[in-house]
Amino acid sequence: MTEVRLVEADEGAPPSWAWWVTLLVGLLSLAAGIILVFKPSNSLATLAVIFGIFLLIDGIAELVASIAGRVDNRALAAILGVLGIVIGIVLIRHPFHGVTAIGLLIGIWLVAAGVVRFVRSLAVGTRPVLGVLIALLEIFVGIAVVANPHIGYATLAILTGIWLILSGIGTIALGVEIRRAAHAA
Repeated sequence: MTEVRLVEADEGAPPSWAWWVTLLVGLLSLAAGIILVFKPSNSLATLAVIFGIFLLIDGIAELVASIAGRVDNRALAAILGVLGIVIGIVLIRHPFHGVTAIGLLIGIWLVAAGVVRFVRSLAVGTRPVLGVLIALLEIFVGIAVVANPHIGYATLAILTGIWLILSGIGTIALGVEIRRAAHAA
């Protein structure tokens, strides 16, 4: 998810819409994760399309945040945004190309997103523990998927679902924190 940088009062307040957009993305991630965990037998095509839509939205948000300057490292956000958009489009357009290809795409994206979020969490310094934990989870799940892309539909769906649930919870917490900061400003 795109992480909106909380700024000091002299730099200006976060945009008023940031908290509810962040909260909505978190709720959607949580819902998608719950569906994947409790219905892992659904087809790979459904998983690919759901994840592709998620990556496409996340990629667009990262790219917009990098252009608007709402993140600390605009280059990393732009790279993550482009990667998310490309992989999202591939997953949406070609959902039937097998567990290996989809597993590799999802795994590569998870590792890349985790590394970017890890660096971002350490650089921002505002409550980095949650960001670091989510980033490490993304990296570890991504490595597990890349290391064995033949893990099967159900395992891939469950791993992706767990990641979406945890990422959704973290994003919801971020949305709440942005709302608090906006009301305090």
